[in-house]
Amino acid sequence: MRTIISFAALFLSVVLLQLSTGGVGPLDAISGLTLEFSTEQIGLLGSAHFLGFFVGCWWAPRLMGSVGHSRAFAACTALGAMGLIGHTLTEDPYAWAAMRVASGLCVAGCYTVIEAWLNDKVTNETRGRAMGTYRIVDMGASLSAQLIIAVLPPASYVSYNLLAILCCASLLPLTLTRASQPKTPEAPRLRPNLAWQCSPLAVAGVIVSALSSASFRMVGPVYGQEVGLGVDQIAFFLAAFVLGGALAQYPVGWLADKYDRRWVLIWMSVAAVASCGVTMAASGTGTVGVMLAAGLFGITTFPIFSISSAHANDFATTEQRVELSAALMFWYALGAIASPFVSSTLIEQFGPGALFAYVALGHVVLIVFGLARMRSRPTPEDRTNYVYAPRTSFTIGRLLKRSREGR
Repeated sequence: MRTIISFAALFLSVVLLQLSTGGVGPLDAISGLTLEFSTEQIGLLGSAHFLGFFVGCWWAPRLMGSVGHSRAFAACTALGAMGLIGHTLTEDPYAWAAMRVASGLCVAGCYTVIEAWLNDKVTNETRGRAMGTYRIVDMGASLSAQLIIAVLPPASYVSYNLLAILCCASLLPLTLTRASQPKTPEAPRLRPNLAWQCSPLAVAGVIVSALSSASFRMVGPVYGQEVGLGVDQIAFFLAAFVLGGALAQYPVGWLADKYDRRWVLIWMSVAAVASCGVTMAASGTGTVGVMLAAGLFGITTFPIFSISSAHANDFATTEQRVELSAALMFWYALGAIASPFVSSTLIEQFGPGALFAYVALGHVVLIVFGLARMRSRPTPEDRTNYVYAPRTSFTIGRLLKRSREGR
């Protein structure tokens, strides 16, 4: 019973944290449009978030080792809440960017604690159910976070304070649980070169995944406004992307386990290029067409990270897998830092369609690189399981390690 209660507390904290920190990205973009920020300044907010996320992924395991799980979680949520409340004190985009660094730190730090705690509590008997529930809770909360902006007025004191309240509320389940805190795990060594040694194609894949996802989620509201969507419609536009990605995980995972993962990755990128074209063409077809195109874009781009991660793990030893996961997250974070600012600059110069032209170009490069890599070595006969890999912290590899080795 204590284990069940402990899991429930963790999952409730995930929901509240996602609603808060997942909602601030689209809210910032829409608020920036309301306050007449430039498109480049709105892109800078998204890049600042991922800069904080990158720093937090590196710093959080060390903080957790110094002060323990609960105190580390409290420190990170405090940073997130301060960043949210700070939005109400000024309307300067560069001050908001500094506050978004705090929100990125909050996300990385809190997920590090949650995943370390969850990894300690699961057993061989409960791991499958716990991980399945965790994926559903995380994806469902992420979907809800996109929808929440439909009811939050942009650039409003009430909106940012409501998100700050949700951030603070995520403290309660984890800090009030009577379950004992787990032992602090050793932080994984950060070896970015390990990912390249295992699979250069996987590194390219996670960078292109970051290019697609970070650009869409942080700059997508600008595109939505440019093609005539209202605030509530932009919320559904972003949610359609997340929903499409969630629905794609099982069929894409089946394909990645059945066929050569390099071909699956290449054909998914071909589909992503096509979906970019469809999305650009759908901009003049009305709201329903735009929503369907966003869902298609999510279906074709969202699983790229998990396919790349599975392919890299095929070439790693059991002892390397935790560090490999951290290395892949490192490359993803670097791509996510650059992408929102680059895509927003392109929109400023060439119009809204430049967002999807930029993403399509990234996938074309991935296709060419994938075809070139297929000549370098054969696919291994003994492959790991495909698993949905959340992009949450450097410690997620510990949770996924046994799931990959289930064959």
